[in-house]
Amino acid sequence: MPLRRLAFLTLAILAACTGSDGRTVLTVYSPHGADMLEYYEREFEAANPDVDVQFVDMGSQEVLDRLRAERANPQADVWFGAPAEIFERGAGDELLEPYVPSWADHVPPDARGTGDAWFGMYLTPEVIAYNTEAVSREEAPKDWDEVLDPKWRDRIIIRDPIPSGTMRAIFGGLIAREAKRTGSVEAGYDWLRRLDANTKEYVLNPTLLYQKLGRQEGVVTLWDMPDIAVLKARTSLPIDYIIPASGTPVLVDGIGIVRGADAPEVARRYYEFVTSTPSLLAAADSFMRIPARTDIPADSLPEWIREARELIRPMDVDAELLRENLDAWMRYWDANIRNRSRE
Repeated sequence: MPLRRLAFLTLAILAACTGSDGRTVLTVYSPHGADMLEYYEREFEAANPDVDVQFVDMGSQEVLDRLRAERANPQADVWFGAPAEIFERGAGDELLEPYVPSWADHVPPDARGTGDAWFGMYLTPEVIAYNTEAVSREEAPKDWDEVLDPKWRDRIIIRDPIPSGTMRAIFGGLIAREAKRTGSVEAGYDWLRRLDANTKEYVLNPTLLYQKLGRQEGVVTLWDMPDIAVLKARTSLPIDYIIPASGTPVLVDGIGIVRGADAPEVARRYYEFVTSTPSLLAAADSFMRIPARTDIPADSLPEWIREARELIRPMDVDAELLRENLDAWMRYWDANIRNRSRE
């Protein structure tokens, strides 16, 4: 190959991996929201001035769909955040590069992906949230079945479950619960029909969910505890939550490196940085995230996490059953239940 041509190709490859200021670009796909992602962008870039972190904020299922579409030409380096069930499907599709982090021995077995394709960072309980100006704590639903009461007709608002890992986990957990109780998945579909009958709207994204809940366009919702806790603590929105009494899905929220990433070495640096003890403690303090690691002393965590651990009863959900069936369950819900039960 002529030297001029070789030089041109070398420059083209370097340009694809670096920003206009010469730094290496690290692309992160994540559902964790701009506030949290911008925080880690600032902190990581301060410690790694040779790196330009760029994130794309989207739902967990949307991340998986996008990585599948980009398989032949990966655009992301790190997948930061999704329930274990979605990460396992990504691992099954060989979208992730195996990596064993320095703290790998300090997570429970369900926080370690098949073939070390991903590891768990946070534990995310699901809760029932409500507008405190429209609903008193005494009146608010205390358990999942209480949201089916006809008194909540047209008062419930739900994040669109199809692109949302959180809502897919809630719906999947409740279908699995009913199937275990009755021996038939139809009982789970019937539960979702009754919820659909009370649901006023399925909104496009979490921001709309928070806005509409705050404006009382819906006064009850199902969502994850950390996000509601942040809203309660950091905003003026009149929002609170209740941990379901009978048990709740507790998601293992993970992180992984994208197979074929442009910057694998930088991706590993970012992975270790955001999962380090100081970063996990910062996430607990500032973003209400519960660390999955077992080696972090309880007395270093915020009091609300210690209290939540006492109150949370994890729902017994068959992870393999979810992995094998959740996509089909959600397709059925979308085609046969969504907005069809109010009559």
